Amino acid sequence: MNRAHQHDNVPNSPSPRPKALLAMAPETLRTQFGEGELARLRGLAALDVPIMVDELSSPEARARLGEVEVLVTSWGCPPLDEGVLQAAPRLRAVFHAAGSVRGIVRAPVFERGILVTHAAGVNAAPVALYTVAAVLWAFKKVPFLAQDARRFRDDHSYRDRWGVLSGHDRTVVIVGFSRIGRRVVAQLRALYDGPILVVDPYADPAEVIAAGAQPAELAEALPHAEILSLHAPALPETRHMIGEAELAALPPHATLINTARGMLVDTAALERACVSGRLDAILDVTDPEPLPAHSPLYDLPNVLITPHIAGSQGPETRKMAQAALTELECYCSGLPPISPITLQGLTVQA
Repeated sequence: MNRAHQHDNVPNSPSPRPKALLAMAPETLRTQFGEGELARLRGLAALDVPIMVDELSSPEARARLGEVEVLVTSWGCPPLDEGVLQAAPRLRAVFHAAGSVRGIVRAPVFERGILVTHAAGVNAAPVALYTVAAVLWAFKKVPFLAQDARRFRDDHSYRDRWGVLSGHDRTVVIVGFSRIGRRVVAQLRALYDGPILVVDPYADPAEVIAAGAQPAELAEALPHAEILSLHAPALPETRHMIGEAELAALPPHATLINTARGMLVDTAALERACVSGRLDAILDVTDPEPLPAHSPLYDLPNVLITPHIAGSQGPETRKMAQAALTELECYCSGLPPISPITLQGLTVQA
């Protein structure tokens, strides 16, 4: 069938109250969509039974897909592949109530002219807060001293092995002037007057300077990076961007903070650097995730590992659902989307 005539039954303009379907895991629905969110959804769109599916291949799901103009998606939504699109001839918009849509949306979605939005901007807020807290604590090695306190108790001589315990004039290097990286710079600058360097080959230097930081190349920044915080996307070219050579370039007692993607760091190289005691690390993401039980990083006093919690958790995810509903509201009103994503943008999304 000729693609130009394949979807002639798709309306030319948004319906004032489009038929909608939620596509996500049941636990995601329970967490993200309370009574208020569901009531708002019902006020904006026409819902049928079932209002939510966690798969898109059964006869029941395909029957619902055949009717809907709008999908509201989140964690647990299956990929919107060609088979799904063929079953959804009237689909015009996908409003994602989470961050990255890379695991859900494929090129054919954009080729069909379907609007796709995401809530990555909302999810950036808690990640930035976690990161700023980690930076401020890393200045004085708080996570590592806390572990030592349990071990050494009343012998405070352990504090001398952690280098300088100060937040004065320490250099913070931010890799990636992304949504999160920008927030980290802004929030940190409001609390801290020391040097902040930003490494991002795609960032506008003028914007970096306006944010209160200085643009820099990775090679020139690393020897000054007493705190190195990663906020780059997971792409083939960013895999192991922080490897043996980069870790060796960091000054002694530097702290690596990773709230982005584990694959940005060569785990084996990081293990060697941290086992030696030369570097410290605060890791919310790892590669693999979780780390195998035998990884030495678990037992090191100079490493803090959290189980990928920096992003929106529990009630925080309601804000992402509300952002998706606001996108739906704009769609129904004929207003432009707030956070659309294109195929080109998809290739660099985290």
